[in-house]
Amino acid sequence: MSEGMRDHEVVSVYPYSEEQLERLLNDAGECVLMWGTRDGWPVGVYHSFVWRHGKFWITCAAHRHRVAAIRRDGRVAVAVSGVSARGEDSPRGSATAKCRAVVREDRETKEWFYRALAHKANPDDKAAEDDFVERLDSPLRIIIEATPEQWITFDSGKSAKDVAGTLTDKERGPRLGSDAVRMRAERERRGLDPDAR
Repeated sequence: MSEGMRDHEVVSVYPYSEEQLERLLNDAGECVLMWGTRDGWPVGVYHSFVWRHGKFWITCAAHRHRVAAIRRDGRVAVAVSGVSARGEDSPRGSATAKCRAVVREDRETKEWFYRALAHKANPDDKAAEDDFVERLDSPLRIIIEATPEQWITFDSGKSAKDVAGTLTDKERGPRLGSDAVRMRAERERRGLDPDAR
């Protein structure tokens, strides 16, 4: 029996490969942008996005609370679910990134971003794409550039293969600290056998 089948609470061993992550981020239709409010509350909002040059590109109006929060503290998180991915063979599962974000308002960024987002939303309809670009190009619109610094990924396909007994050791990732250290400490804290599977 594999490690994952013996211990269903160990999930860090199912990471995406770099290729899978890239595919998910290009195929997914939306993400959740999360930030902290001035009084410490975590908040998240769904957004359409573009993944380009290893960064998330997201847009909203300049007067939104998230814009003020990012200008105050650029630490954000972005989560993407495989459920929103368009391709039949897109990875399922999820990816979350701790990011540093900045607000962009320069014309050069707006030019490429508006077109890229509109095309992503309307890949087969040039008239709808053009209309979307026109609607996006408003005086209050800003663009959030979020650069990942750390990833948390979960490949549900690998998890399913493990349950079926077909996941190879090569596909399995290493136990991360949450499963290698923190789980053991939590089991000990609860009076459970820390080595039980």
